Amino acid sequence: MITLTTYLLLNGNCEEAMQFYQACLGGELVVAKVKDTAMKDMMPPSMHNKVIHARLNAEGIHISASDWLRPDQIPVQGNTVCLYLNGSALELKKLFDSLSAGGNITDPLKEQFSGMYGALNDKFGIRWMFHTS
Repeated sequence: MITLTTYLLLNGNCEEAMQFYQACLGGELVVAKVKDTAMKDMMPPSMHNKVIHARLNAEGIHISASDWLRPDQIPVQGNTVCLYLNGSALELKKLFDSLSAGGNITDPLKEQFSGMYGALNDKFGIRWMFHTS
């Protein structure tokens, strides 16, 4: 069985972002920093506190992420990653309210022709869409 997990590349605030998502979504969060892996000897000391891999497993939700680990390249933040949540109206309202803290609501959560829909960019610039039919 193949599963799809969203992977986020963050610019130095991966651990903070993943802790925020855990606070909103629940679940188990595992965070590994460069200094705690075999990659430590391959990277400069300035990168040792960066997150090499983080994974959040909540009921039906899986998110993986890391800090940007390519010092020779500049990351471009944008809405190229979208996290799509589908559930009951009550569940969506709670998650929408949590994830919008410090962010920008682009589409308020409301009833549409295809069900309840809303979208926002959270405080880390990550786009979330919410839908129930």
